[in-house]
Amino acid sequence: MHTQAISPWAAAIADKFNDQDLPNIYQKIIGNYTYSVHNIGDSLWLIISWHSGGRIAVRMAYSPNSDIRITRLTEKDGQVTFYIDAVIGSYSVRLEMPVDNQIPVLRYTTTLKPVADLFIPFWPRDIIALNKDGNEKQPGGKIHASQWGTRTGFVYFSMERPQSGSVYYVQNLTALADYCQETETSGADTVGGQWPELGFALPPAVKKPLPASKEFIISDGFLALSEEVPADELKMSRQFMDLLAAIYLRLPLPKTQYRDWQDITNKCLNDLVNSHGCWSHADGHDYLNAYVSDYDTPPEIMVQLAVLLPLYEYSLWSDEEIPAVKKIIDGLSAFYDKELGTINRWLPALVDELDESEEQLKPYVMDAWYLHHPMVNLARMALDGDKITRKLFLDSLEYMIKVAHRFEYKWPVFYDMRSLEIIKGNKQPGQGGEGDVAGLYAFVMLHAWDLTKDDRYLNEAKKAAKSLLGLGFDLFYQANNTALAAKAMIRLWNITKDKIYLDLSFLCLTNIFRNMQLWDCNYGYGKHYSTFFAVFPLADAPYTAAYEEAEVFACIHNYLELAADEDLPESVSLLLAEFIRYIVERVAYYYPPNLPKEILSEEVKMGKVDPDLWIALEDIHDGWEKSGKVGQEVYGAGVAFGIVPRHYLKVPGQEFLIYCDYPVTKFTKKGKTVSFDVRGDSRLTCRMMIVKKDKQALPEFKVYQKGEKEKLELKGKPAKRNLEFTVTGNSKVTVTWG
Repeated sequence: MHTQAISPWAAAIADKFNDQDLPNIYQKIIGNYTYSVHNIGDSLWLIISWHSGGRIAVRMAYSPNSDIRITRLTEKDGQVTFYIDAVIGSYSVRLEMPVDNQIPVLRYTTTLKPVADLFIPFWPRDIIALNKDGNEKQPGGKIHASQWGTRTGFVYFSMERPQSGSVYYVQNLTALADYCQETETSGADTVGGQWPELGFALPPAVKKPLPASKEFIISDGFLALSEEVPADELKMSRQFMDLLAAIYLRLPLPKTQYRDWQDITNKCLNDLVNSHGCWSHADGHDYLNAYVSDYDTPPEIMVQLAVLLPLYEYSLWSDEEIPAVKKIIDGLSAFYDKELGTINRWLPALVDELDESEEQLKPYVMDAWYLHHPMVNLARMALDGDKITRKLFLDSLEYMIKVAHRFEYKWPVFYDMRSLEIIKGNKQPGQGGEGDVAGLYAFVMLHAWDLTKDDRYLNEAKKAAKSLLGLGFDLFYQANNTALAAKAMIRLWNITKDKIYLDLSFLCLTNIFRNMQLWDCNYGYGKHYSTFFAVFPLADAPYTAAYEEAEVFACIHNYLELAADEDLPESVSLLLAEFIRYIVERVAYYYPPNLPKEILSEEVKMGKVDPDLWIALEDIHDGWEKSGKVGQEVYGAGVAFGIVPRHYLKVPGQEFLIYCDYPVTKFTKKGKTVSFDVRGDSRLTCRMMIVKKDKQALPEFKVYQKGEKEKLELKGKPAKRNLEFTVTGNSKVTVTWG
């Protein structure tokens, strides 16, 4: 029988702890878990034991080939701290025990003060899975997902032999900023491993040493524990979100600041409309470039519609006519390919100008999502009464259905639009094609059903949705498309009340959260911008991107509106609201005027980067890399236009706005009173502001908040010209004025 290969270090530790008489220096039984701490000479270990016999060993301190000596141990308020002397320096290890028996979460934080400048060429991972005490066989388990690149430093796994439960481990990489800064190392790819040796390994310091006589955090680990091994991907996605939320409540969260998005939006609108680098003229119409000053690539319909929709939303919110809206709409019909009976990605009149330098830059080569995404946006305009977009949408439906049937709802990456032959089937070898396109297609079909009331389209949506089953964490191809798929699933749940669609919506959300960055890169160039809760556009993308983040943001808002009357799991409500709270502060860093010029890349792949232009960069990188390498994406212009209508609540007839950085629903006004529901979780808070529209003094306000128990009056504090309040999540807020 084949067994999993293991390292000598894992084998030695498994042998060491396969001994019932091994003494401990600390032990605690809390709920159904036993926690014991052992000093074995070169390492300080925490052993976590399930009642079923499964165990994991967590290495809290390590000093190669030396005896570590516990000089002092203190215990207070659920925290036990170990003070250690070792050859390489002095350690302190603070262990915070679980306080919630429902989802136990523990934290250990290790600091090191080197005795000399210290190179660290190797550091072992900090978790090893163990079998039952006295059982020499290797434990069996499964790693469901782990960190890739600079995403959250996590590993999520289950103990299957003996069947014990699951663990979600997060390394708070924000805490390692000083270490990374001094050693010029990165938090990328530091958490993962192979069964049974998992967890975090300190990035090797071989370029610059860790300086002596200064204290550094070298680990800040969190573990959420469960006694359940998920039976399938749907249960796995629920457990993923529940365990992540439990850890999130214990994480040290970065502070946010209010961004004046009205001012940013005015600057963006001015530069979008008036910058020659944003526009090209082709075939008798003006079209938006994909990137600033990229005149070589023919116009793309996705680019036009990606800007049109948020620009149109903003025009409705502001009650202003924006001429660029009509200009974009007037050029859309030219994208219809009469020969194929569908819209094309590229302007057909200029398709021969493609340079064919990449697969997708060839005539009639379609990247699967590029057909569906424009169709979603055409439908949204059509549902609002626009005749041009309605005709384009309806005229392209049959072609789209033909493609779906050809690929049996499993889309490849690239295919030939004429022959429907597959050009590139898999995103990576063995990983399948664009899994989330089935959800995107379902969303298109739901819009077709909305427009026509033809049940054929509803049935197509159902078939496509169920094809997502079995994809697990491979469902994700592109972040915004996975978010649109989540919206499609929650809509199908609303229509049918078939629980499979609700569960599939959670699976889509889980895929998005698996591709987020829950830490701040505060080293190198990263000191100048925030990365906390950033979304990566692709599963293997090395950077975060403005356009995909803006669309995920809008989709999460819409998802919560569609689920306004649903009892979402606490974990889902909490994490979605917190994502929104951070994105409305963080995405302002995509605009070059908000960044020091020295962090912008001198080499740009597409067009050029104008550091004074309020058009978002495509790419923000790890702190040791410059950003803006790809270019300034005109199609990411929707960032600001999407934020203002969703976070600035207009009060009819009044000279003030109400801003909230959590998503809100059910906004109503009666006389001189408005009320709305704040989403999220009651254990966390958000920022609400009364924002002045002109120079007149604000009236007197009374603000009340009603949570699960009592109604409270909130006191505001001045914030420049505005008034700021701290509001609890999952509450109803009432604002009155005199």
